Parts: sequence; C-alpha cells; structure tokens
Amino acid sequence: MVKCDYCGKNIEKGTGKMFIKDSGKIINFCTKRCEKDMLVFGRKSREQKWTDVAHAEKAASKKS
Repeated sequence: MVKCDYCGKNIEKGTGKMFIKDSGKIINFCTKRCEKDMLVFGRKSREQKWTDVAHAEKAASKKS
C-alpha cells in the first residue's frame, strides 16, 4: 500500500492522486486537501496538527 507523501496515511488502491514533478520525482496524495496544502499553499506537514507526521513528531518530543 502506498502512503500519502504529505500526511502519511495509507492510500487505498484505486484512490488518491499521483503528481510527477519535472525532475521525475513522484508524489502521492490521498486527498485534494493534502495536494493543495503542499503544492498550492506550500505548507509543511509537520506544522499541521491533523497529519500523522505531526502526531509522530509530538510523540517523539514527549519521550525526550
């Protein structure tokens, strides 16, 4: 199963969107929300409270 490159959630087969940059790098998105946050608004996933990346970073900081 492929993971969303923005929020880190699993993308079910047959859903999501694949974006290919000019450099050839493939970026997978689970929703339009993830796509817009990354490409249009330029937001970082670790700064968004609802992403799995932010949850993992918060949990790591609590352990330290």
